Amino acid sequence: MALVYKICPRQMWAEAEAAGVFSGAPVDVADGFIHFSTAAQMRETAAKHFAGQNDLVLVAIEAAALGEALRWEPSRGGDLFPHLYGPLALSAVRSVRPLPLGADGLHQFPDDP
Repeated sequence: MALVYKICPRQMWAEAEAAGVFSGAPVDVADGFIHFSTAAQMRETAAKHFAGQNDLVLVAIEAAALGEALRWEPSRGGDLFPHLYGPLALSAVRSVRPLPLGADGLHQFPDDP
């Protein structure tokens, strides 16, 4: 199962869970799609767009469950990034984990020691 990831403030994700759907962060709404990252891209995404931010969650989503609304498009450095054109149905979510800052100021991903 291929996963894509969304980094999101905990409160924003709680609101999505209460609503039953995630329509995107303000940057997603402005761009017209929900930005995701692959496992290989998520650390750089956190450093570039969420540096120093605490109280975040890392949401893992099953890519295949998103169907044709998920498109792979060039972005940072020409890498293909997953973009969802439409709301995220919570049925596609496989896990939601805390993404705390470590003592070094970097985000500590769930698989980090």
